[in-house]
Amino acid sequence: MTARRLRASVKGWGGVAAMLVACALTFVLALLLPLNHPRGNGSTGTGGPGLAEATQARDDSCGGHPERMSPPASSDETGPAVTAIKQRGYLSVGVDQNSYRWGYRDPNTKGSDLEGFDIDLAREIARQVVGRPDAVRFHAIPTNQRIPAIKNHQVDMVVRTMTITCDRLAEVAFSEPYFTTGQQVLAPKSSPIKGYDASLAGKRICSAQGSTANAKLTEDSKTGRLAASADISTTVPNQLDCLVKLQLGEVDAVVTDGALAASQAAQDPTVELKGKPFTTEYYGVAMNKDDKDLVRRVNQVLEDYRRNGWQASYTRWLSQTLGEDSTPSRPPST
Repeated sequence: MTARRLRASVKGWGGVAAMLVACALTFVLALLLPLNHPRGNGSTGTGGPGLAEATQARDDSCGGHPERMSPPASSDETGPAVTAIKQRGYLSVGVDQNSYRWGYRDPNTKGSDLEGFDIDLAREIARQVVGRPDAVRFHAIPTNQRIPAIKNHQVDMVVRTMTITCDRLAEVAFSEPYFTTGQQVLAPKSSPIKGYDASLAGKRICSAQGSTANAKLTEDSKTGRLAASADISTTVPNQLDCLVKLQLGEVDAVVTDGALAASQAAQDPTVELKGKPFTTEYYGVAMNKDDKDLVRRVNQVLEDYRRNGWQASYTRWLSQTLGEDSTPSRPPST
């Protein structure tokens, strides 16, 4: 890599590259596999004090030096995966239909169509790849089925608040980041829980199966960062199920991405975010590792979307729950 390219990589990825670079040594060959075509506003409150916060911070949990993890942005339309999608005439996307303001059905809107921040992004990808924002078929996929759906070619991609991690990079490819967030605690306003700290001792905590929250809880339970008496045994297929369990009194707290937690707090004014985020994470569009050309094409879409579209979507869907200042949530610039 030339010095000029290295400088561009460092600028483009910032903190997230450092977090993921150790995976590069393990997965770079996988990212270079031969290409194969895939088969196949309502009003709301903040739910209490403390808006979700997310900052871009260096995380050396994977070690190494900053380096791009996904192929560079490209507008190439000739690759097999992109060609197959264009010939088919639509994009197949795995999404959530239960995450308020991210991917959900609003019964108060005509047709109750899927809408939200992730849905806007999926439609923009369809617009640029296929030519029409409505040329997309959505498939509701539980949190724990996101990776299998990609690997089994059930969908072309997953746009579903999916965090880029080293473990996931072993199984799927990711675009460059499109959102910055961090894990946070959600609990009843009347709860003595103060955040991700000793106040969780003896508490029942819910997380979604296959989520970064569940992985973090498991790790911290083993290392002792989380009180040994904290019960993390409650897991659910979909994140919204944790809110239901919290409402029913079956658990004392929920751990999830702060962006999602803020949306859940907006749905239920009896709960609130507790403490500050205790990780820094980045959402990416997940795709099959064979589809390098599709990853490049999506990166180009994201580059364009950051300049024109991202802020409008944030303002429409997320500003009421995350705050008017979108700076903490903006992805690293390319």
